[in-house]
Amino acid sequence: MTPSTPAPRKPDASDWTIVAMGCIALAIAMGIGRFAFTPMFPLMLRDGTLDSATGAEWAAANYLGALCGAIGASFFARQPRRGLLIALAGVCLATPPVAWLDGGSNPLVGALLRYAAGVASGLAIVTTSGWCLAELARRQVAALGAWIYTGVGLGVAGTGLLTWFGGGQSAALIWFELGLLAAAGSLYVWLRLPRSAPAAAADTRSAASIPASIPIRVTLMPVLCYGATGFGYIVPATFLPAMAREQVSDPLVFGLTWPIFGLAAAVSVGIAARWCARWPRRRLWALAHCAMALGTLLPLASHALWSLALSALFVGGTFMVATMASLQLGRELAPAFPTALLSRMTMAFATGQIIGPIFVRTLGDLRWAGWDAITWANAIATLLLLGSAFWLWHGKQGGIAR
Repeated sequence: MTPSTPAPRKPDASDWTIVAMGCIALAIAMGIGRFAFTPMFPLMLRDGTLDSATGAEWAAANYLGALCGAIGASFFARQPRRGLLIALAGVCLATPPVAWLDGGSNPLVGALLRYAAGVASGLAIVTTSGWCLAELARRQVAALGAWIYTGVGLGVAGTGLLTWFGGGQSAALIWFELGLLAAAGSLYVWLRLPRSAPAAAADTRSAASIPASIPIRVTLMPVLCYGATGFGYIVPATFLPAMAREQVSDPLVFGLTWPIFGLAAAVSVGIAARWCARWPRRRLWALAHCAMALGTLLPLASHALWSLALSALFVGGTFMVATMASLQLGRELAPAFPTALLSRMTMAFATGQIIGPIFVRTLGDLRWAGWDAITWANAIATLLLLGSAFWLWHGKQGGIAR
């Protein structure tokens, strides 16, 4: 600790309020804006309002939107609070209209709505992180920052539980209920969010403004590994409930895979924040990839419900730990100007997300060597995750001081 670094202090109730706002914002942005479609997909298939091909296109549109939202977040580097509120408003506006759509007759409109929700979610995760982490650092309780990422898992679990308990309702009604939840949470954040907030201290430059500041030799492998994270988790995160629906048609049974996924994400981030704070980020990320690889490997052996539930546990329980560790590692590698590196990593992550559904959509109903598209995607994800885990564990640590 340098003399100019403020000493950490004991957190008080107001500090935890900042954490709560970050959790709620990420729960809305990710649990509803990004991932609500996953448990809703099999229900829309059941209701006949969507088919598998259109569903894959909607998923890809959402992930493309997330990429664009993350890139566009650089415009709010000096005003993350404004970007956060705009992002939450975007989720609120893009969610309820899906209730009135028939995917077969309105595929483009549905894709545009899912794209808009993706833009909002990508913008939200960057601006929420930027505002909350800066505010907690200003309050000298920066260690609380990891806790805001439990909001992603809680949002996923909450959405999953709503679709699970409400599985007997029409998918259209549940989309409307999700919109109401997003509006209620956004109103809370809007009312409690301080009217002024510090900008991200010194790192207010966009990635485009310093394209050559970070050597490729330092950043290439972390960027590729984060792309593997995006591809590795997205196939289970998109298609796991649909795979479970093939085994049993009761939504009270197949719908359980998604709450398990979300609760595992929330609990794992909490454990990592509490007990793994001193672990090297590279090693923590590698272990998370190994666990994710086990989760993508299980469906190759069996599509039984026990296998899919364990897959949800292993992938859901590690993908947010991988995200948290990788972004922290990015800041360690480029402490003076992390935005450029984190932007490159985010783009790789989003690209991996986009490739997954597109790969499944391209193969469609074709089978190679007896495997369908989802099985092949899981096999590729397993190899990418294990390869990146090997590099992360054995690779050399390096950073950029200035």
